[in-house]
Amino acid sequence: MDFQDFLQLVPYFNDVNLPGEEAHNLMVPNERLEKMKSIDMNLVSPKIAAVMMLFYPKDGITHLVLIVRNSYKGVHSSQIAFPGGKYETEDANFEKTALRETYEEIGIHPSKIEVLKAFTQLYIQPSNFMVYPFLGICKEEISFYPDSIEVADIIELPLSTFLSDAIIVKTKMNTSYSIDIDVPAFEIDGKIVWGATAMMLSELKVILKYILKKSKL
Repeated sequence: MDFQDFLQLVPYFNDVNLPGEEAHNLMVPNERLEKMKSIDMNLVSPKIAAVMMLFYPKDGITHLVLIVRNSYKGVHSSQIAFPGGKYETEDANFEKTALRETYEEIGIHPSKIEVLKAFTQLYIQPSNFMVYPFLGICKEEISFYPDSIEVADIIELPLSTFLSDAIIVKTKMNTSYSIDIDVPAFEIDGKIVWGATAMMLSELKVILKYILKKSKL
């Protein structure tokens, strides 16, 4: 999609209702749904993180940025994610966390990002994080300066590709809650995007498709 056309969609985000779990659960295996039923959120005391779902123009075409995390000793090693990270006490709010972490991880200064909307928070049981996603846009062409310690690669995903149902797949995986199960995922550039990132992508995709239909673009 041409980025100037995408900008015409921006006002629609203000009034749209978030589908939340309904959209998240489209990318959740049944085993995880059963696992979540046994968790008492009043007892888990999760850590807090925030991420940025950032759209921007590349050669005039709308793209969404994702990162490939470096390999490390942790449950999210080498996974594909949105730029973002842990809330720090100096952050005024979770939106500031997402902006700060985006700058630290991929080098996009907060002054270049217009935050449009907070999306539905999501609990990640294996790492005990509650993640707050934010939708943002850069209105100009940008260059990425990834942090070599945290980021192995950057994926620039065209919006048209993201909106295609052809990238939704099922794959066999071992997870923290079950072995060799069918996991719904996005296949992007030959890489599998699953888990929390896939769930956040799902809500974003549902919203975008609704807005596109409403706007008749």
